[in-house]
Amino acid sequence: MKKIIKDNIVFTIITTIVFTIIILASSITTINSGEVGVRVRFGKVINQSTHEGINFQIPFIERIDKLNVKVQKSEVTTNSSSKDLQDVDMSVAVNFRIDSNKAVDLYKNVGKNYESIILTPAIQESIKAVTSKYTAEELITNRSEVSIKCMEELSKKVEKYGLLVNDFNITDFSFSKEFEKAIEEKQVAEQKVLTAKQELEKEKIEAEKKIVKAEAEKKANELKEKSLTDKIIKEKFIDKWNGELPKVTGNNAILDISSLVK
Repeated sequence: MKKIIKDNIVFTIITTIVFTIIILASSITTINSGEVGVRVRFGKVINQSTHEGINFQIPFIERIDKLNVKVQKSEVTTNSSSKDLQDVDMSVAVNFRIDSNKAVDLYKNVGKNYESIILTPAIQESIKAVTSKYTAEELITNRSEVSIKCMEELSKKVEKYGLLVNDFNITDFSFSKEFEKAIEEKQVAEQKVLTAKQELEKEKIEAEKKIVKAEAEKKANELKEKSLTDKIIKEKFIDKWNGELPKVTGNNAILDISSLVK
């Protein structure tokens, strides 16, 4: 009998200890860095958020759900149309985070599936709204501008829910095969025109060089002719004369000086 009583006491003590441990464990939760806790009591969200560190909750009555407030990435691919009615498949990567001051409202109004419920549809709608203002070619040439416009449009849609957009990156454009072929042919044609212009410019420069060279030679010859004074002609005559007097004499005898200076 005493043994039974003793066993019951031991069992009661052990049960009490285990129950106490369970209660203590249920009343304490830890919020890690980069998280915000939302306190829920009897299924109702309390308008109070809990922050990093150890937080207490009433066992079996309250729970604290955690939301990640670090920067997250959402990747979306969607189809839209350009201003000139070209089909555009666009892939984007959006960096966003939860505004910790609005975490409770986000959880209360949307829940933890905010990305699929709010963010992804807003990204798709923002892309459609922006791409419709640009031609397909402008989407390619103004890629950075399109990204900025999409980010601005997206921010206006999601900020009211407590989501902040940090960055919006277009990772890929894809058009119809017909359009891509047309773009390629246009680029080839433009390249040919550019090459032809470069060749024409090169020929023009070479022609100008020849003209400059010819003018320089002409001026040099003119200067050379002017420098051929009588003194120089006489000197050349003396240099080439062999000392013999002309064999033909007479009043009509002409000394061909030019034959001596050639």
